[in-house]
Amino acid sequence: MDGDRQGWRQCSLVAAVFAVCMAGTTLPTPLYGLYQQKFGFSELMVTVVYAVYAFGVIGVLLLAGNASDAVGRRPVLLAGLGFSAASAVCFLCADGMTWLYAGRLLSGLSAGLFTGAATAYVMELAPPGGASRATFVATAANMGGLGCGPLLAGLLAQYASWPLYLPFAVHLALVAGAAVVVLLLSETVRERRRLSTVRPQRPGLPRQVRAVFGPAAIASFVGFALFGVFTSVSPAFLAQSLGVHNRAVSGLVVALAFFASIAGQLAAGRVGAGRSLPLGCAVLFAGLALLAGGLRWDLLALVVLSALVGGLGQGLTFRGALSAVADASPADQRAAVISTLFLVAYVGISVPVIGVGLLEGHLGLEGAGLVFIACMAVLVLAAAAYLLRRPARACGN
Repeated sequence: MDGDRQGWRQCSLVAAVFAVCMAGTTLPTPLYGLYQQKFGFSELMVTVVYAVYAFGVIGVLLLAGNASDAVGRRPVLLAGLGFSAASAVCFLCADGMTWLYAGRLLSGLSAGLFTGAATAYVMELAPPGGASRATFVATAANMGGLGCGPLLAGLLAQYASWPLYLPFAVHLALVAGAAVVVLLLSETVRERRRLSTVRPQRPGLPRQVRAVFGPAAIASFVGFALFGVFTSVSPAFLAQSLGVHNRAVSGLVVALAFFASIAGQLAAGRVGAGRSLPLGCAVLFAGLALLAGGLRWDLLALVVLSALVGGLGQGLTFRGALSAVADASPADQRAAVISTLFLVAYVGISVPVIGVGLLEGHLGLEGAGLVFIACMAVLVLAAAAYLLRRPARACGN
């Protein structure tokens, strides 16, 4: 019993560190409007600055996603916290676009290192028989941290002084505390190797996984694309179209999507992967429809509902997608398949967002958002239709 308690205590500490790191990646979300006023850049540049983060994550996943298997979990987490701190320093020093690009890239590097290493660390520290609970703890820390970032920044920017500095100073203090926690944790990798032994990972997709992977990847792409739009352009829409200039409210709307994702992942564990993936596609479609209504009729209530429903759908689909592709994958290729799914998800969080930024100059923010929603709705309906037509094969049963 004492061993179980100690194991869960260490799991909770790693989860807290995970949340601190991920909070730093979304911290700038409610502040982009202030940066636009300060530096005079367009909405397209907002989406590009945001997307740089995803490219950093993708680069790390491809080049060093398995680094913690070689050198240990703690060194990789400390490196990730170092990148997170460097990102905060860039934003503190920002006097032009170059600093913002650098800050977002460093933030992506920190998230890329943490995504695999912290998830594995939580699962390894869990007591025997606690794998399922540990997986949820790790994913909840990931999404919870992403949600806390805009909420913290929005509150500090709205109700405290120095809105472009205080959020990052607070985050630096949190990162310092997280580093101390990591130093006190026990290492779970027993046979460590030199960093020079780490090789780039090649995404893999065995033949028997392809039928499962298609709809799972599409649903993941749409869910992360929805998150990308919420975290990059929704504050601008709230300000320009709805007259919501309270940065705490903007941060809260974005945070709700991530918090709802945690609820969706919890629900997915109860309904099972076979049902959560098609159900999640339906919920995602409903979230997109609500967002379209909010954009078309300038209704804050519909935008808030779309964050809640869309986040719930993202949680259902992503946990269902992970379970489905993992179950269908050969054991010796499972990590490569999951890495490929994450790559698709992070492409979803970056490329469509840039597309919205490009369209905004021609169609306006509302028109660009509606085009984005139409494209994502077609994709998620295609995935749902496939799952309904071939449920057994698509769910890896």
